Amino acid sequence: MSNHRPDVPVAWEFFAGGGLAGMGLHGWRIGFANDLDPAKGRAFRENHPEVTFHLGDVGALTPADLPGRADLAWASSPCQDLSLAGARGGLAGRRSGAFWGFIDLMRALDAEGRGPDGIVVENVCGLLTSGGGADFAAVCAALSEGGRRVGALEIDAAHWLPQSRPRLFVVAVRGDAPPETTGPDGPFHSSRLIAAHDRLPEAVRANWAWWSLAAPPHRNLDLATLLEPDDSVNWFPSERAAAALALLSPLHRRRLEAERASGARRIAAGYRRVRIEDGIRTQRLELRFDGLAGCLRTPAGGSSRQMVVVVEGSQTRLRWLTPREAARLMGVPEDWRLPPSASAGLKLMGDAVAVPVVRALSEGLLKPGAGRRAAA
Repeated sequence: MSNHRPDVPVAWEFFAGGGLAGMGLHGWRIGFANDLDPAKGRAFRENHPEVTFHLGDVGALTPADLPGRADLAWASSPCQDLSLAGARGGLAGRRSGAFWGFIDLMRALDAEGRGPDGIVVENVCGLLTSGGGADFAAVCAALSEGGRRVGALEIDAAHWLPQSRPRLFVVAVRGDAPPETTGPDGPFHSSRLIAAHDRLPEAVRANWAWWSLAAPPHRNLDLATLLEPDDSVNWFPSERAAAALALLSPLHRRRLEAERASGARRIAAGYRRVRIEDGIRTQRLELRFDGLAGCLRTPAGGSSRQMVVVVEGSQTRLRWLTPREAARLMGVPEDWRLPPSASAGLKLMGDAVAVPVVRALSEGLLKPGAGRRAAA
């Protein structure tokens, strides 16, 4: 017999990965989760054994596979075909097109009277311009079905965590609506979101909501606070470090020399990028000394593993960012069990959603109305 409280809102987590969105939905009960990737499924089950988890394609699910009714469906759908680091195949792409399997399931649930009142789709900000704006319009139109109002926010995890990670959150709600403003207002209504809204068809704009979410206080963490002690990690041999530093562009080399000249201990995130220089594709190592890591990505997304660069006077040491450090950059607690493989752990974090961002959305937009519905 279930001992779940009836006044606690229920969420279903699709494209769940390791379950980080569910961790951010503090105060909710995760009633069901789904992912296609076996490695992510193992990580989810190990860390969330109490949640019913289904391994497989969301497009193969039917309403009969889902228990009861949820207040919210969260979908961190694949982004590879929408990312600037990918091939930009859009929602017609093989991976990002999985979104339509999710939508078909939501439509089938609505037809049974069991569709969730709230839906959140999280993806890269490339969705705003994919297909010349047609993909974003299609997402908003699909989510507004069933009487839901739809809006979006572009949120960077750097407001809470020392990682530059802008993501788009499309939020659709029917019934008790979250707070909204009469027009774009605040840090999460970016200029590119406003431009994407202005390109929407009139029928979609008529159902649009500018959701209101307060910005958090200034974050009190920087990259250095989340790193392992120097003596507990493996540093590159001198030859490998020199080869990596040889990839610096003149601009980034000047930055490094300026930090060396200060004599202070400085820490940077380093990441390799392919840049076009004089018409030639050139691999470069880029450094940032602003206390932020670059956006965590996965090899499948086209970006390389991040490095940690420590400068102390004339000495510069380099190493790889560890999976545990990546987890901290996503707001994951220390007792969360990472996969035994470093590559699997980094992939899991690179594909995930930052926990504090989900928590802010939950507390500021999603949970108040859901709690009233659950108690009704």
